Amino acid sequence: MSGFIVSPEDIPVLLLAGGRSSRMGANKAFALLAGESLLARISSKIAERQRKPIALNADADWPDTMGMPLVPDRMPSKLGPLAGVLAGLQDVRLRDPEATHIATIPIDSPFFPPDLIARLAGVIRGSDEIAIATSLGQDHPVFGLWPVSAAADLEQWIASDEKRRVRDFLARHKVRRVEFPAVATAIGSLDPFFNINTPADLAEAETWLGALEDVA
Repeated sequence: MSGFIVSPEDIPVLLLAGGRSSRMGANKAFALLAGESLLARISSKIAERQRKPIALNADADWPDTMGMPLVPDRMPSKLGPLAGVLAGLQDVRLRDPEATHIATIPIDSPFFPPDLIARLAGVIRGSDEIAIATSLGQDHPVFGLWPVSAAADLEQWIASDEKRRVRDFLARHKVRRVEFPAVATAIGSLDPFFNINTPADLAEAETWLGALEDVA
């Protein structure tokens, strides 16, 4: 057994779409990349490797979940991505009580590695450990595995910590990091966790997508 988690394909996945999309000017989950919405593109990419239904962390009035269970934040006022993680942990305790972890992936990073969840699961050695992705020397905790056992601590921390910096919460727990390399293309090296926040980012993503297709 390479790690604590035997079947990475059975880890529940939560798509994080609870942000404001203020810099995009519209809900970026429905922004089109090569004619396909980011939400559709990323959810289908996950579904290729995961056996369990994907859940969506988004506002309660979300217009189209594409058949995914909707998991809104339980804490009000959009308190950041960890509020979405908390909602997912609380939800999975009811939907999948045997799960020890959930995986989180944001809806604005279409180039994440296909083996992301399997590699994160491979370093987990205990039911209380967190695993996060890194690239080019930078942590990407929204791409992570989160233990269900951390839900109570996370809820208390979000309610009491005014700054709610993700790194501060990670410092309270055992965290394992997995480094993912940049992807070589004809136009340069692509950070696999490139994220789309603005229309300019979306246009850049179109260019990267073309470069990746050329490599393939």
